[in-house]
Amino acid sequence: MTITLIAINIAVYFLLDLTGFDRFAAIALGHVPSVSNDLRVLPPEMGLLPDSWYGATAVTAAFLHADLWHLAGNMLFLWTFGDNVEDAMGHLRFLIFYLACAFAASWFHAFSFPTSDAPLIGASGAAAGVVGAYLMLHPKMKIWGLFFGRIPLKLPAVWVLTGWIGFQIIMYLVDSGNQISWAAHVGGAFAGVVLVGLMKRRSVPLFDRVVMVPEAVELEEGAQLPPQVAESERASPWGRQRDN
Repeated sequence: MTITLIAINIAVYFLLDLTGFDRFAAIALGHVPSVSNDLRVLPPEMGLLPDSWYGATAVTAAFLHADLWHLAGNMLFLWTFGDNVEDAMGHLRFLIFYLACAFAASWFHAFSFPTSDAPLIGASGAAAGVVGAYLMLHPKMKIWGLFFGRIPLKLPAVWVLTGWIGFQIIMYLVDSGNQISWAAHVGGAFAGVVLVGLMKRRSVPLFDRVVMVPEAVELEEGAQLPPQVAESERASPWGRQRDN
């Protein structure tokens, strides 16, 4: 599902860019806070969705991007952390989780800036939700990061991702005029932190308390690992508990 979401985002970007409908889609399918808060109405030619369905733009906005750098940055986050979160939830639950984080990100942005007429677009809020979920699942895993944007360091995820989320919160509080929606990042991240506990498989622990080795991984003979989840407790890839 992670690869599918990335493919959909890429396909939508190039389809809109090549057909010249990117600006139209940003207004018609992006999430405009003033419209979602019933303070404005879209021009009739921009109203692809009926008023009663305008809330759907909180999700459709997550599949629209301003340029290639915007798209690449969001997809990099999704590709880096998405598969691990998907493993913990199953395919269908992960899709629901991703869309719920996108919705929460758009809602919090509209709540924070209710009179804004600028459309919110981009998958960064949903990707922030994936980051929040990864932090809850695998805080002890080590990931590469660029210290001061230049020095590569391999650090525990709890340091890197807690620092990243903290930075989003600080920027949300001090920089409300930037084109980047820090509010969407904060809303998505907190949604991910909350939802992962509700949507993960029952057999999957939080905070790396138990090591779960994916079936595709081959361990060296004699490898010593902490206790693992028993095979009988594994769930189906779609998120439902498997009958054994």
